[in-house]
Amino acid sequence: MQRFVNNPDFIVDDMLKGLVKANPEVRFSEENDHVISMKEMKKGKVGVITGGGSGHEPAFVGYLGDGMLDSVAIGEVFASPPALAFYDAIVDADQGEGVAVLFGNYAGDNMNVKMAVQMAEDDDIEVKYVVANDDVASAPKAVKEQRHGIAGGFFMWKVGGARAAKGGSLDDVIASAQNVVNRTKSICVGLEPCVIPALGHSNFKIEDGTMEFGVGHHGEAGTKVEKLKSASEMAQEMAETILNDFDFEEGKEVAVMLSSLGATPVMELYVLYDEVEKVLAKAGHKVWKTYIGNYVTSLDMNGASLTIVDLDDEIKELLSEPAVPIGMKNY
Repeated sequence: MQRFVNNPDFIVDDMLKGLVKANPEVRFSEENDHVISMKEMKKGKVGVITGGGSGHEPAFVGYLGDGMLDSVAIGEVFASPPALAFYDAIVDADQGEGVAVLFGNYAGDNMNVKMAVQMAEDDDIEVKYVVANDDVASAPKAVKEQRHGIAGGFFMWKVGGARAAKGGSLDDVIASAQNVVNRTKSICVGLEPCVIPALGHSNFKIEDGTMEFGVGHHGEAGTKVEKLKSASEMAQEMAETILNDFDFEEGKEVAVMLSSLGATPVMELYVLYDEVEKVLAKAGHKVWKTYIGNYVTSLDMNGASLTIVDLDDEIKELLSEPAVPIGMKNY
């Protein structure tokens, strides 16, 4: 393994030290060195937090910033932050109006967030949460509440953060975040596995000449292993899988995200998008906004995730609000 690391067992700690030094608007929590928070938070605003395992950068910590997240709990690579980290993030973000916890649907995160919520409520901090479950490959539609949250979580953080920044109540933030979660679906294709720093090798295999359709962000098995296809064929299969899950009865206005899983060049994402747009247009749908780049990754996995959001006026309004996440600063 040839990587920019010191001790692989401490790569998350080293990353966070560099991140805080590079972004003077954020700080370590006074109570927890795996919690990063904004230095300045608007009084009287609902706090918005998330948390999750490392290796998905810029998610999760890269979405700290005005108009998005106030505090983030950071776990080890592909591991949930402990309950105490979520609790400390809640405490940091609390400005007297309650805290919204917006996180992805994984067993460890679910358990630890619920424990943290109970701890916070014992301190008289009102906390409510929303769980992203956009990964259509991770469970059948009949039990969609069991689906994992992947790249579509970005839209939950953006919409929830925007609603809080506009002065919405805790119930408003939760309602807006849940609305976009209900209208967001994603699928991933993996071409080559990622390398786990502490192991020095991948935790799963994708054979040469094959692709894993519906692969998870941690290497969870996809719905099928297929012979490697052209970009056009991949894009069509990804887009049609999501559209079939939506089962639209008419043309829709949508937002589209194509995120690299870490090693895929942006050049190839645009090749995929060209084909995705053709599928959407043929089905009568109009793309209102695109997001193409590294949004939610999986270390150095070669692959891509496609996310489609069924827009309404509220989501469009909140996606249009300004935000300055530290992982995507505009210059």
